Amino acid sequence: MPYSVDYFNRRVLDEIESWPVGVLADYARLIELLMEFGPNLRMPHSRAMGGGLFELRIRGREGISRAMYCYVAGRRVVVLHAFVKKTQATQERDVAIARKRMKEVHDG
Repeated sequence: MPYSVDYFNRRVLDEIESWPVGVLADYARLIELLMEFGPNLRMPHSRAMGGGLFELRIRGREGISRAMYCYVAGRRVVVLHAFVKKTQATQERDVAIARKRMKEVHDG
């Protein structure tokens, strides 16, 4: 049974939909893999960030983006935060936003 994907809020989906077409195409491919393989999706597609937070590693000819997500009961994935990468390392600010939202998702 595949995993379902939800978004923390409409702004997260709006951010993803604003990405360039090549990046968006890779995101669509990786979301399909995530829905099929769930927690078994690993590097180079997905990376564990610790504490139940994961990042989907998206790249297209126009650049690199990330979508931070977590798993919740019932084979659900929630995309918490998405952004275009501008530096080599993922910014701590982006990780903090995703962790705060993950806490909200898990605490109800």
